[in-house]
Amino acid sequence: MSRLNIPVIETDVLILGAGGAGLCAALHAADAGKKIKILLVTKAIIGKGGCSRMVQGGYNVVLNPADSFQKHFTDTLKGGQFINNQDLAWTLVTTAPGRIKEMETKYGCFFDRNPDGTVHQKPFAGQSFDRTVHKGDLTGIEIVSRLAEQVFRRESVEYLEEHRALDLLWDKERKRIVGALLLDMGRGEFVLVNARATLVCAGGGPTMYKLFAPSLDKSADGISLMYRAGAEMIDMEMVQFHPTGLIVKGSNTSGTLLEEGLRGAGAHLYNAQGERYMERYAPEVKERATRDVVSRSGFMEIMAGRGTPNGGVYIDASVMGADFVKKNFPGMVERCKDYGFDLPHQRVEVSPTAHYFMGGALIDSACHTGLDGLYTAGEDSGGVHGANRLGGNGIADSTVFGGLAGDSIANDVIGRELSSFDESQVAEIVKRVEAPLGREGIDLYPLRDTMRQSNWERLGIIREEKGLQEGLKVIRELKEKMNHVGILGDRSYNILWNDWLNMANLLDVSEIVGISALQRKESRGAHYRSDFPKKNNREYLKNFFIRLQNGEIKLYERPTVMNRLKPEEIKFE
Repeated sequence: MSRLNIPVIETDVLILGAGGAGLCAALHAADAGKKIKILLVTKAIIGKGGCSRMVQGGYNVVLNPADSFQKHFTDTLKGGQFINNQDLAWTLVTTAPGRIKEMETKYGCFFDRNPDGTVHQKPFAGQSFDRTVHKGDLTGIEIVSRLAEQVFRRESVEYLEEHRALDLLWDKERKRIVGALLLDMGRGEFVLVNARATLVCAGGGPTMYKLFAPSLDKSADGISLMYRAGAEMIDMEMVQFHPTGLIVKGSNTSGTLLEEGLRGAGAHLYNAQGERYMERYAPEVKERATRDVVSRSGFMEIMAGRGTPNGGVYIDASVMGADFVKKNFPGMVERCKDYGFDLPHQRVEVSPTAHYFMGGALIDSACHTGLDGLYTAGEDSGGVHGANRLGGNGIADSTVFGGLAGDSIANDVIGRELSSFDESQVAEIVKRVEAPLGREGIDLYPLRDTMRQSNWERLGIIREEKGLQEGLKVIRELKEKMNHVGILGDRSYNILWNDWLNMANLLDVSEIVGISALQRKESRGAHYRSDFPKKNNREYLKNFFIRLQNGEIKLYERPTVMNRLKPEEIKFE
């Protein structure tokens, strides 16, 4: 028990997040033979929440002898517009085959097969080879369910569900991260975890926009925790919008994805005038262009007045044949049916939807951040995907780097002292997060609506300097108004309190997205500036970094290191 009467849990390894990255990290650390204690923490229920479970499309991996690491690596760099960290991208493509085999032979996953028994791999946009392994169109459920079953069998892994991390904790000398302060959402009470190593893999989730695809429990918690702790963040201007989120009028399920495989298999996109508009924007590959191109194209059609009655465009899967759609995309067929849409036979309204942070905390290939004792993997890390993530590289990233993080941590914690946490920091966190409780104040939800609409219009798919400055002004005004929100009711399962905490994190991350976007005066990947609509390789083959230092936001840049492949070698312009 701390001096603040907060219960303290001591552990060797604290893992914040239980998606593909967290589960793989827990399994690798547990199986390392080092006799270490692991605590897995999630806001949701293990195996039932988060974004990894929502993965529909699949997992990019080189398995076919006609494919190669170099092809996958080149596709990843071309998709990322050559500002990827090339060592991280190479680690992703070269480690993925071993990870997918491990998931089948050791953890019990089973993916779709060809008639000869080999693993089936389907086409995905932005790739030069059909390399996407899948389980129908419900790949994430297969992966997360099997990984969770394995975690439950590991005696060294304990877990806390419906607990959220409030902030990372420093030791008394502020030299090392030594755990985190948690909120038990069910009881409304604090829990302090003191750890030798802390892994943040909470899954990002850009839910600060009007339409978004991530699960409702996501609020960029991991990114905001590390940013507030002083970790170096990279590529925060790069936010991916998926081209095809369902439009369900009057429902918060709007933004739910119809996955990449539909377009990869041959579905068409149409505007309200019946034009197959990708023939204008990407005539060679059309709907199989990368996500950034297809999302921006759809958004431009909508803004030009060629959108559907509910402000979207149409996806037409019926061109592939109803039987083919039913056989290959049963999950999406059922999901559309739930909302009154007939995917195999009719066009369905969709819209670009906020999906994924390419940016995050800077790591090395062993998942170390620049802060001692702190590791990160999956969407909370940055650098792997550059300016745009290829569909199918996301769950690969999570499981590859999650496993590597588990390996690193298992080695690093042996012999590492369990340092004491700073009680004064804990007291400050408690004071901050309890501030709105029990006071009369303004309503949170109109503020959240304002944030989402403003970010959508100003920090979203199409940006320009005036809009970005206005968006940052709105964010800073909302931060001030958050100090006047009142939260009444019991602490136990207090939805309003948790939504207030979510929005505080989202505002922090929105701010650094906007600041970084202002600095990149060109268009590249997911970052499109209407006032600088061209890509500028001469001046902007570089990464922007942002860091909170002594309460001040520091922004700086470094040239992207081209140590494995240079753009001119493949005539990339």
